[in-house]
Amino acid sequence: MVVYTQEHVYRHPWDRVTAAAWRKFTDPASRTALSHVADVHTLHRRLDSDTGRLDAARSITVRSPPLPFILRRLLPSAAASPNGAALCHCVETSLVDAQRRAMDVVVRNVSLRGLIEVEERASYRPHPDRPDEWTQFKQETTIRCRPLAALAAVAEKVETRCAERFLQNSAKGREVVERICRYLEAESAGPAPSAV
Repeated sequence: MVVYTQEHVYRHPWDRVTAAAWRKFTDPASRTALSHVADVHTLHRRLDSDTGRLDAARSITVRSPPLPFILRRLLPSAAASPNGAALCHCVETSLVDAQRRAMDVVVRNVSLRGLIEVEERASYRPHPDRPDEWTQFKQETTIRCRPLAALAAVAEKVETRCAERFLQNSAKGREVVERICRYLEAESAGPAPSAV
């Protein structure tokens, strides 16, 4: 099993960062950076008007990196792909508490679980030093290769390779959120006054 954590400070307020995070997958300009994301659908969304808490779930389909030969042999659909990749379906659950300025996101794969289990937990909170200006992002990802657990050395290599790809994709996701934050910041500032 491989577990890794990441932290990032967005130099934008919490409300802007969380708005950008919600737009990350649907923003047309993000398609190149997030080319591993094949599809996103909202499964449910519920806003509690008394507390202001939003509970939501989305289905996210991602393209896996090319799978190692041993995993391709265990997964016929990946073996059929020219490069050994497979589609993986995930469910993302989010809880947003606007009053507390807290957003928690959990993503788990629901397909390919016979081969690999991935769980990603992320949180967005106001930064403790500059709560009205910056946002602290924390992410923990756990990857476990199931059928190879008995072959610890092989499982470790597969898990490490998957972790490397997840780290690359996480960096791309943060870049997209940063770009959307800059866009939202410029949008909220309105048009620049005319020099006439």
